[in-house]
Amino acid sequence: MLSLLQMHLVSFKRYSLLVLIYNLIVILWGVFLRASKSGDGCGQHWLTCHGEIIPSAPELKTIIEFSHRVTSALAFFAVLILLIWAFRKYEQAHPIRKTAVGAFIFIITEALIGAGLVLTGNTSENLTDTRPLWMSAHLINTMILLAFLTLNTWFAYSGKQLNLCANPKQILMFSIACFGIIIVSITGSISALSNLIFPSKSLIEGLIKDFSPDSHLILRLRILHPFSSLILSFYLLFLASWLKRTLHSPSIQYWSKILSSLVAIQILSGILTLLTLSPILMQLIHLLMADLIWISLILLIANFFAEFDSSKTPQTPSTCMVLRM
Repeated sequence: MLSLLQMHLVSFKRYSLLVLIYNLIVILWGVFLRASKSGDGCGQHWLTCHGEIIPSAPELKTIIEFSHRVTSALAFFAVLILLIWAFRKYEQAHPIRKTAVGAFIFIITEALIGAGLVLTGNTSENLTDTRPLWMSAHLINTMILLAFLTLNTWFAYSGKQLNLCANPKQILMFSIACFGIIIVSITGSISALSNLIFPSKSLIEGLIKDFSPDSHLILRLRILHPFSSLILSFYLLFLASWLKRTLHSPSIQYWSKILSSLVAIQILSGILTLLTLSPILMQLIHLLMADLIWISLILLIANFFAEFDSSKTPQTPSTCMVLRM
């Protein structure tokens, strides 16, 4: 029979995974909020909704916005419980503690950025000079939050350590992949914003707007998204293939295949989203795939460093760090 400690650790693993999944759901609901033009459902009020704790006689968009705030609050408390549990069950300096702290910090900043969007009126169809910056900050924060939650779950389930002694070439390759996803995601958020504020009735009309010198800047910038997405997709496919050839461990093989498959599906998803003029359902699918690609890349990199043999790449002690389980 499992000891009491083992039972607690098994429970923590499951809880950590549930927190990750729940945050994905909250993120998707946030996309639905934006795509349905419900971001101003509570007006420019935060924490209240139209000055009320619980809105009375709400419109549909108020229900959507208020429910997003409720689910986001639950996500905050879920991460808070994760943090407390990690500190109670794992020793000092344990990576599960560190990733839980990271997740807690970024769930706070997630809420603050969301509040900033509301209080500055950067919601629904309102377009200000700062809205792209707010959206980019929100997106980057969300991705970092997902990375910490993913690593927290990975450490809990794998029981492995990270041997951060890879050579500069490998670090550069992983950095390009991570920053590439962030940049492409930012261009995607700008594209989604342009579709929301300047909708087109046909693909041809949209393309004409993209290249018209009279169009708003965000319309002329959205062409960056499909091109940068294709470049990143080919790079991620190359990276996954290289990792499969470099290490033959089951985990590397598995996550390389998962990443490659998700990238292929995302390319199809992007094409369909473009051809169908970005309906809400396709936006949800497209963003879900983007998040899954990000999570898969984080897991692939984590497994690489867990399997990496530092004896083949001599490093000085100052350049090496081992996160032990």
